[in-house]
Amino acid sequence: MSEAAGNLTQTDGVRAVELARSAVESFVENGTREQLGSMRDAFYLRTGAFVRLENTHGRGRLRGCAGSYDWNDHLGEALVDAAIDAASEDSCGSGVDTAELSSISVSVCIVGNVVLTDDPLADIELGRHGVAVERGAESGWLYPTVPMENGWSAAEYLDRACRTSGFAPGAWEDDDTMVTLFEGRVFREREPEGSVEELTF
Repeated sequence: MSEAAGNLTQTDGVRAVELARSAVESFVENGTREQLGSMRDAFYLRTGAFVRLENTHGRGRLRGCAGSYDWNDHLGEALVDAAIDAASEDSCGSGVDTAELSSISVSVCIVGNVVLTDDPLADIELGRHGVAVERGAESGWLYPTVPMENGWSAAEYLDRACRTSGFAPGAWEDDDTMVTLFEGRVFREREPEGSVEELTF
């Protein structure tokens, strides 16, 4: 696992979620980008990150998700970029609005090792690997914890990742589809604006 993900403390994880929430709020309320200023040491390391936003009202629904497994940016920058993209109209068809903020639950996945695979069904380890599926300009991904939360098999996990990309189930087997597996640590708010926990299985 990358140094950034493997060496994160619980406090780092809490601060990562808080930074993502702050970036969402700055963008939604003011249309501005969160200014990082002085950051924790872990946030200067280069690694990818994903941010997921869920509206907890009623049965709950996904309101935005964005990010990348690329290691081009500092973790702090990657979190802010992903949070803004997740809150924007391009993520789930309509941007998060101010009235929703108090019902939005924020989670982050901080990326560790990345594996490009020709045989994802054989290589994937449930509970350890997240999945990113790409074809041309279209892509989608799921956290490492998702199949464990939902009781999915490896094949169903891959099929669901394809659906997040707008591809048909089974597209992960096509020659023109690129599947990337990534390790990552997932931290989330237990409830909107509430305490933060790390998801482990």
